[in-house]
Amino acid sequence: MSYNLSEKLVIGITSRALFDLDEAHRVFSEHGLQAYRSYQIERENEPLDHGTGLPLIKSLLAINDLGENRLVEVILISRNDADSGMRIINSVEAHGLDITRFAFTDGPTAHRYLKPFYCNLFLSAQAEDVHNALAAGFPAALVYSPPNHMLEETEQVIIAFDGDAVLFDDESERIFQEHGLDEFKRHETELEETPLNPGPFKNFLEAISKIQQAFPESNNPIRTVLVTSRNAPAHKRPIKTLRAWGIKLDECFFLGGIEKGPILNALSPHIYFDDQRVHLESSKTHTPSAQVIPISEPGV
Repeated sequence: MSYNLSEKLVIGITSRALFDLDEAHRVFSEHGLQAYRSYQIERENEPLDHGTGLPLIKSLLAINDLGENRLVEVILISRNDADSGMRIINSVEAHGLDITRFAFTDGPTAHRYLKPFYCNLFLSAQAEDVHNALAAGFPAALVYSPPNHMLEETEQVIIAFDGDAVLFDDESERIFQEHGLDEFKRHETELEETPLNPGPFKNFLEAISKIQQAFPESNNPIRTVLVTSRNAPAHKRPIKTLRAWGIKLDECFFLGGIEKGPILNALSPHIYFDDQRVHLESSKTHTPSAQVIPISEPGV
């Protein structure tokens, strides 16, 4: 019987989101593909340093040690060919990552492979990858550069989300942008009992929730957090939406325009997802951060 990924939490991640490939990417940008391939092959026994996604991936994979069955799988998806990708394979081993599945596409973007791999989340350092994945209906985010101090592997994985345009759709956010705060509050109060429409990351949140349900609440390996600019009276609708979805978040912060960075620094999540650059600029110095790029935005 073949191995079934459909019941797992599956993360697809590119090599540049997992490891620090800035210098290699500079060689590619300045000198071309052949120079890049030679650079990587010559250094294939030199492990790459951590990238933004490495602490998250390592801590998620550690969940597999807590039960009888594997609950998390990671697929490393790279635009390298397999030959120049040997350095990436060796770096996976050097960092002790329990990753056994790889896709080396030699150029084409990864979004076409997310469905057959049953990916619940896709992380990339290239805006094109993220645009394509989101347009295809997959939760995806553009990872920013690593923060000043990276987290180490911990016993509990903390994942933080913005609300509108991430967990929920962007209808309410568009009302705020087009009509102002007063109209936004009136709209949210009027529709308080009406669940928000799902955003691009609802399916990922549901997959996390299934993992959480396999463990007692008092000793759960994953902690989920909402960090939103909403405040009263617009805070009730997200709470009631999550209740309607049958999903409970562990922590919720309704900040009402307060800068998110200091709150996230105190929280120390393994990653924070937001659609707005202004909030990510505030968070990225201390927190691994990733942008859920609006489909209408050309990139970062």
